[in-house]
Amino acid sequence: MSQAGERLEQFVIDVIEDRRRGAFATVVRWLLLLLSLPFKAVVQFRLWLYRKRILRESALGVLVISVGNLTAGGTGKTPVTEKFARALHAAGRRVAILSRGYRSEKPPFRERFRAWLEGRPMRGGATRVVSDGEQVLLDSRLAGDEPFMLARNLPGVVVLTDKDRVRSGRLALDEFKADTLLLDDGLQYLHLQHRIDIVLVDRQAPFGNGHMLPRGTLREPPRNLRRASHVFITKSDGQGNEDLIAEIRKHNARAEIVECAHRLTHMVTLEGERRDLSELQGKRIAALSGIARPESFHRLLREQGAEIVSESVFPDHHRFRVHELYGAERRAQEAGAELLITTEKDSVRFPASLKLSLPVFYVRLEIEILNGHESWDQLVARIAQPPPLERAASEFFA
Repeated sequence: MSQAGERLEQFVIDVIEDRRRGAFATVVRWLLLLLSLPFKAVVQFRLWLYRKRILRESALGVLVISVGNLTAGGTGKTPVTEKFARALHAAGRRVAILSRGYRSEKPPFRERFRAWLEGRPMRGGATRVVSDGEQVLLDSRLAGDEPFMLARNLPGVVVLTDKDRVRSGRLALDEFKADTLLLDDGLQYLHLQHRIDIVLVDRQAPFGNGHMLPRGTLREPPRNLRRASHVFITKSDGQGNEDLIAEIRKHNARAEIVECAHRLTHMVTLEGERRDLSELQGKRIAALSGIARPESFHRLLREQGAEIVSESVFPDHHRFRVHELYGAERRAQEAGAELLITTEKDSVRFPASLKLSLPVFYVRLEIEILNGHESWDQLVARIAQPPPLERAASEFFA
């Protein structure tokens, strides 16, 4: 996205979240509110068309699990998707993750044409093979930052990107013999039939500001939680979630609820060297990020005993330029920072040629189950069981 586009996007986000004041921002908010009314109507009408089977889902004949949310951005889908994929792969499932590849760039025409001539799955074409389960084939620019992260962290798991997840799902079955498909950000993707719907709800902003897009961050009204088979309350801090659970139960009385936290596990240098989080204790640091909710990142760093003396915040999914990072380093040094800390998702968008004077680390973040361990274990065990035909064949030949 161009810098002008990013500035406009950030302005709209600031207006939505009431960080902009003044008459112009107020007028924009009212306009966005008016636009949210037909958006809500279209969303509900589309769901009705699928419910009445006027529009039909495509079934691929394997288990499809959707990990998604009602709001746009910032609920922690990638760590949850990674945790699921790792658990299912360890249990013997042949897992493929189907992602949209948000904000990925098209590969050069020459590469796409060569792939077409050779008749191979297009590494950068309609369906992009980010990982074939053995090696990562695309960088973050062509894959998108989140699919690239998943591919890098999940050896043995296939990662594909395509706006048409039915097409990428068929490729996962035909080319890579997958038997379990994880649909990343899949709640609103109704064209592919999914048997299990895992919906993430951010404890810190469960339903955004209560408004639908574009006035708020809701993609669907909260009552559509009724479609969830499991609800994951993310970014919990160990305190009670009784009020939020009661709100969820108003919309869905049967879904299993799992409460989880995002935990930092260690730091990593840009060269891949692992370091202990204890090195943050008492350090003056500069925090740099381009994510939906940087305040969550800052809170996690402070929990490790770090003192944030400089904050460089960029738009979500921002692809960093060298001069921007040098500018962030200069501000950090002027503030007396000893380290520059970023997120793993941001680190994959750093230019390869980057050479900074300050030590640079990204922090590794994983999901920790706080409450609902039994629901989690049962879900993984149920998914991991061999399909009936596969199980019958193994018993016959035993």
